[in-house]
Amino acid sequence: MEIQTIARKLLDAELFRQPIAPITESEAQLTADDAYRIQLHQIQQKVSEGAVVKGLKIGLTSKVMQEMLNVHTPDYGFILDSMVFAETDGVDLEKFIQPKVEFEIAFVFKKSLKGPDVTIEDVIDATDYVVPSIEIIDSRIADWRIKFEDTVADNGSSAGAVLGSQKTSLSNIDIANIEMSVYKNDECIDTASSDAVLGNPLNAVVWLANEVSRYDISIQPGMFVLSGALSKALPFTNGDSFKADFGELGEVNISFQPAEVKK
Repeated sequence: MEIQTIARKLLDAELFRQPIAPITESEAQLTADDAYRIQLHQIQQKVSEGAVVKGLKIGLTSKVMQEMLNVHTPDYGFILDSMVFAETDGVDLEKFIQPKVEFEIAFVFKKSLKGPDVTIEDVIDATDYVVPSIEIIDSRIADWRIKFEDTVADNGSSAGAVLGSQKTSLSNIDIANIEMSVYKNDECIDTASSDAVLGNPLNAVVWLANEVSRYDISIQPGMFVLSGALSKALPFTNGDSFKADFGELGEVNISFQPAEVKK
């Protein structure tokens, strides 16, 4: 199996917005380690061309999603500067192939975290604050026909992130018991609690910090981590807007508008 060749196919799929067949269909022996090396090769290529890593995302933190892909572990991907959008920006759907949105708590760090022996106490100590966030997910694999190794190779199916403006210290909240309500076009369509994320989003960040150390990666000061979706991913079309209200953590908003109607 040629790591660079598969990475190039995924990069081209993203660039030209033309999805490819599942990698696992042609590479039946693809391992999770192979998939992470394909992911990392793409990120290194983009960084060599000027991109900046701003954060990481954790996926597959819910039991339902893990059962769907027949795995018992989360996965992760990278968030680059080109993938970060402001709440005030209308996001153009032309950037994506088959996107959906998820709603998460983001941790922003003031100290570095380097596995393999990171604990919950280490994460709390390293965290500057948390904010509500929205992740745009997308698949460069046709029709979302993904197995675990497909989504890992495809940068955890990540495509974008929006961070809310309200900053909250972990010392002021019970991070495992945050209630969230999701509104689509001003109508409440879902509710969830932060304990849906591995029982506590802190557990997800601990997992991530230790997992990325396998590839000599660490979480650096100023980076953020999207700790995992509280509820199911939602599809949308141009003109849709979403608000996620995280109670004491505040809210985060996103809207999708064609480029020609942006102000």
